[in-house]
Amino acid sequence: MRILVHDYAGHPYAVQLSRALAALHHNVLHVFCASNPMPQGSLAKQMDDPKSFDVRPISLARTIQKAKFIKRRAQEIEHAKLAADVVRSFGPDIVISGSAPLDVQNGLWRAAEDVGSRTVFWLQDLTGLATEAVLRKKLPVVGAPIGKYYTQMEERLLRRSSAIVAIADDFLPALEASGTDKDKIFVIENWGPLNEVPLMPRSNGWSKEFALSETFNFIYAGTLGMKHDPSLLVRLSEDFADDPSVRIVVISEGIGRRWLEEQKASLNLENLILLDFQPFARMPEVFAAADVLVAVLEPAAGVFSVPSKVLAYLCANRPVLGAIPKENLAARIVESQDAGLIAEPSDSETFVQHARQLYEDADLRERCSANGRRYAEATFDIERIAQRFEDVFRFCMSTSTGRRT
Repeated sequence: MRILVHDYAGHPYAVQLSRALAALHHNVLHVFCASNPMPQGSLAKQMDDPKSFDVRPISLARTIQKAKFIKRRAQEIEHAKLAADVVRSFGPDIVISGSAPLDVQNGLWRAAEDVGSRTVFWLQDLTGLATEAVLRKKLPVVGAPIGKYYTQMEERLLRRSSAIVAIADDFLPALEASGTDKDKIFVIENWGPLNEVPLMPRSNGWSKEFALSETFNFIYAGTLGMKHDPSLLVRLSEDFADDPSVRIVVISEGIGRRWLEEQKASLNLENLILLDFQPFARMPEVFAAADVLVAVLEPAAGVFSVPSKVLAYLCANRPVLGAIPKENLAARIVESQDAGLIAEPSDSETFVQHARQLYEDADLRERCSANGRRYAEATFDIERIAQRFEDVFRFCMSTSTGRRT
């Protein structure tokens, strides 16, 4: 099959899937937004990639302005038009798209339908509901109708899709409520890029470069957006401020990072180390430099946003310290596998207590580390995962044409 994988965010696991599908002899084009300020995977073509695999970045005139709704929407529509052009020129049998803003997804679906491609909605989050909730708070007068517009758009896109791949069973009630045909819904949980996170020594080139090879390091790596609460990282820094052996390392950019810079200066938090996103090739060194890997998620995210960083953390043989809603799949995995300690995002006291437990108990850290890695090795088999996606694509090809009538 000719398969176009559109991953707006450029997640490591998504491009890993594209490579695995190409290894199964499909002709795969991987498309992503190169102007998105967030950590991304191995998105350059490698010497050992299958010949049937290619990567197409979509670059805009400026970096996506995430904090400015009107400018951001205009940029997303610009990306949608460029991505639609790629769909029309490539002429795929299947278009699968995940992590995309709804205006982007809508443009892709129109282009796919125009050329008769089947469409697979890779449902990573209920973006319409999240958008509606945010806009109701930020724009009291017009936020509700705008939010409702996006909720209804998302429901239409789900119903129009040839198939839906949801990343958790938790999405099933909402999909049923939207009127989506349950026969075309498949559940395939996300995974961490296990084969791209080899185990490395704690003292390595990266940890030495940033003077972190001799300290105890809590490391947070990833975006700090509206689904996160950076104040928890400040609280962590304050709690360990009197311990010269501890560092709170935050690898991020954007709104949350800028807020942390202000807090670091005003509170004189010398143990709070703020770094820009690191190249994906160095992530094994970054993870290895950690004694504890940290993840936070806003309470409003609930079950509908599974942070991919947690799944990557599980590959790293390090314990997870999380402030994540207990009903979230990532939290459930960490707790069920005894791979770390999870607190509710609103419970900063327990979050800090858990940090202390992990700091003081080497046996606990070792047990959680081994359990997380064992789970990753047993679960994140990319060849088996790619075959499950093949089943979805075969289902799509067995249905009526994707062309609009």
